[in-house]
Amino acid sequence: MVKYETGKWNLNGLVTNPKSPAFSRQIQNVEKKSRQFEKIKTKLDPKISSKKFQSILHSLEEISEKMSIIGGYASLDYAADTQSDEATSLLTKMNKIGSDISNRTLFFDLWWKRKIDEKNAKRLIKDSGDLEGFLTYKRLVAKYSLSEPEEKIINILDVTGNTALVKLYDKITNAFEYQVKINGRKKKLTRDELSNLVRSSKSKTRENSYKALLTKFSDNKGVIGEIYQNIVLNWKDEGIDLRGFSSPISIRNIANDVDDKTTKSLLEVCKKNAPIFQKFFLQKAKMLGMKKLRRYDLYSPPASKIKEKNYPYDKSVKLVLESLEKFSPKLSQFASKVFKEKHIDSSVRPGKREGAFCSTLSPSITPYVLVNFTGKSKDVFTLAHELGHAVHSQAASDKSILVSEAPLPLAETASTFSELLLYENLSNRISDEEKKIMLSEKIDDLYATIIRQAFFTLFEINAHEKIAQSTTVNEISKLYLKNLKEQFGNSINLTDDFAIEWSCIPHFYHSPFYCYAYSFGNLLALSLFQRYKKEGNDFVTTYVNILGAGGSKKPELLLNEYGIDIHTSKFWQNGFDYVKEQVDELSALN
Repeated sequence: MVKYETGKWNLNGLVTNPKSPAFSRQIQNVEKKSRQFEKIKTKLDPKISSKKFQSILHSLEEISEKMSIIGGYASLDYAADTQSDEATSLLTKMNKIGSDISNRTLFFDLWWKRKIDEKNAKRLIKDSGDLEGFLTYKRLVAKYSLSEPEEKIINILDVTGNTALVKLYDKITNAFEYQVKINGRKKKLTRDELSNLVRSSKSKTRENSYKALLTKFSDNKGVIGEIYQNIVLNWKDEGIDLRGFSSPISIRNIANDVDDKTTKSLLEVCKKNAPIFQKFFLQKAKMLGMKKLRRYDLYSPPASKIKEKNYPYDKSVKLVLESLEKFSPKLSQFASKVFKEKHIDSSVRPGKREGAFCSTLSPSITPYVLVNFTGKSKDVFTLAHELGHAVHSQAASDKSILVSEAPLPLAETASTFSELLLYENLSNRISDEEKKIMLSEKIDDLYATIIRQAFFTLFEINAHEKIAQSTTVNEISKLYLKNLKEQFGNSINLTDDFAIEWSCIPHFYHSPFYCYAYSFGNLLALSLFQRYKKEGNDFVTTYVNILGAGGSKKPELLLNEYGIDIHTSKFWQNGFDYVKEQVDELSALN
């Protein structure tokens, strides 16, 4: 029987040795392809035949795939050790090459968006198969495109501009080491190790770990705050002032191919339902024998005579695979490939990127998964989450690289659904006392991935507005503290040191307004899971079909095919009704 052990991933399938002549040839090959592609420019004509147009698209797919592989290698190698000078240098080099190649192929994108008439565009779209949605979307965003020289300048400057700022933030914060007092002794910890301590059963340990984190970021708030303000201003200068988007969040909405009114409806319903979680926090305080939780206690495990379990890696992997197998053997096989091909990096190491992610470089290559596994129950659910992403990618592996990746809001659906399958699998084999603990942790996670993410987005909307008008780091922190008070109401005691917490959130730096995708994906997954419970195995095909669409269809249109209308507040409320049921079930177990 297979035994799974933590370790590093194997990237040899992408690049055997970045210093070898073979890797140089990989780079030369993609550069050659992009130069050949440039020659198409003089042959473009609105009356081009569908056959020639398809040939151009296939060339673009080939270039995209080859660049994704070598650029993806550099990104994964850097994530495995962010303190490596060689990995940092290679990533910078690949970013520059990627920018150059993007500039060489840019003319086709602009031609399609702006130079071809509507009649011929419709003719070519009609014969494009899975790329129909992609090509239609390109036409819709045409009004936000600039001239070819302007687009080239932006691509070039981005390498040493916004991309460099994000890399600087990562390099600074990933190097942080945190001194924490545990049981009277000081220990030096990484961010991920620190994150585990906020779930400690000891009140003082939770407080000390949060204070270590917030103090470190507060001590560096000058440079970290300056980086954030410049990222926000860059987002505004390019997106609103140059491209003409209506608002900062609209830039992300259109990138996600989601309507502004859909996001607005989502955020309004999330804000309205914050009291469900406020009720949970008051209930959790009683479980812990406290009058009211402090913010330090938010993720505290519930008081129990049962000692917190440690989950061995081997058992954890098998639990996740088994949960998927019960739902769909096909999806379980997809997840198994990640381990069979050693495409997972699971060990905890200094310098390794914190958190977890799944990276799909090509539809033809099994995705790569990064986790930092420490044996806690949350790590098992994180594993299920990231493997859900891997399953989603492989379900859409028959799609072109141009449309295989689901837009952000749909990208969180399979990951959350996988967690729900894992919870159902585990809850059926544990006692009521254990179930109470796991249910409490589950609601903690629902809070973290729905309401917390929605309020993150609400903060970003306000922060981008304030920074555009000129503000200070302290004023941004006050804005964040106000956001927290609205989120928690009177359900917890909140201290002012959490005002700096916004600077600890990498998504604000890496991908502005990314966070609402978690709220979207989680509430959508809850709705789909409810349908599964009602329809049973008949639902499996529907679910796999939704995943299999990848990014080939606009989310609203795709979901509407299966009777899901995400424009309405009623749809989002259905997800919160499920959450309310979970809170009521926990209350009944107490």
